[in-house]
Amino acid sequence: MVASRLAGFGTTIFTEMSALAERTGAVNLGQGFPDFDGPAEVLEAASAAMASGWNQYAPLAGVPALREAIVTHQERFYGLAVEDVQVTFGATEAIAAAMLGLLEPGDEVVVFEPLYDSYAASIAMAGAVRRVVTLRPPDWSFDVDELRAAVGPRTRMVLLNSPHNPTGKVFTREELAAVAAVAVEHELTAVCDEVYEHLVYEGSAHLPLAGFDGMAGRTLTISSLGKTFSVTGWKVGWAAGPASLVAAVRAAKQFLTFAGATPFQVAGAAALGLGDAFYAELAASFAAKRDRLSAGLRAAGLEPLPCAGTYFVNAIVEGSGEEFCRALPERAGVVAIPTAVFYDHAEVAQSLVRFAFCKRDAVIDDAAARLARAGAVVRTSAG
Repeated sequence: MVASRLAGFGTTIFTEMSALAERTGAVNLGQGFPDFDGPAEVLEAASAAMASGWNQYAPLAGVPALREAIVTHQERFYGLAVEDVQVTFGATEAIAAAMLGLLEPGDEVVVFEPLYDSYAASIAMAGAVRRVVTLRPPDWSFDVDELRAAVGPRTRMVLLNSPHNPTGKVFTREELAAVAAVAVEHELTAVCDEVYEHLVYEGSAHLPLAGFDGMAGRTLTISSLGKTFSVTGWKVGWAAGPASLVAAVRAAKQFLTFAGATPFQVAGAAALGLGDAFYAELAASFAAKRDRLSAGLRAAGLEPLPCAGTYFVNAIVEGSGEEFCRALPERAGVVAIPTAVFYDHAEVAQSLVRFAFCKRDAVIDDAAARLARAGAVVRTSAG
């Protein structure tokens, strides 16, 4: 019997839809993982680490070279000084360990919906309660008054994801300043999931919440190698920030996986040290894939919404997004994810579907052609 705090979560939508893709032979634009390898020099660094004996337990805090590289990365890109770093088994573990290490039963966490599904589960496992603030399509804006109203006497934390999955939103300077002001006023800890930090496109910039006034001492920043370097299977993430917050993550993490992915941690130090050209080309490459998929969706009769970051495009469909997605593998040979599953208030996104564009161009083109042949018809507005 599943414990009551996890009742209702069930199997993740990603597992369900990926299994459907495998069973039907559909093109999987549902789960967000690339179908190509990361940089050759990063893969070679992992191979060299295995050949050099980096195959046993890493230190609890992480391989020193990677921890140092993370500190350098935060200074290099954002001018942030980091007190401490805890390497984790992917960003998902970092999020779970942060909830377990920082929250008491009954504490409340302010989080923006739609939310990545592990957030709700991690909050529940900590015995805490989520208080959602809604991002509304088509521009994924939120009401600052709604943010303020979400904070109550038991609120201890704000959990922020930017660039944001599943919307592709990159929070603006003004929006982040509003979040920071609320956090400072109410003495909240901020946990920021920034795994898509380098997948930000023209006209937008990733601004870490830790860099805003009053936030350096209260912000735990989480990221990983997977999205930036197309090595999602390596499961190397981290939590960085004030020593007191990192210590709380470490206290929980030691009883989850203790340590893992030692050779990949070593390779991660090399990855984070790649030159500026890599990061520029990365963003340009994914922006081109976004545009390619968006054009294909339009040609198929779908209406894609703007995407400023991540590797997901949401599109408006006719009727229920969930019904559309469940019929799509048989109808068109394509798998996507209904955006409403990421909401507590599912009615906000009933007609939205999320497509991943972290795929080879030929796969994107194949998916678009399949959709066009299926003759998908959609609404002309999100309302």
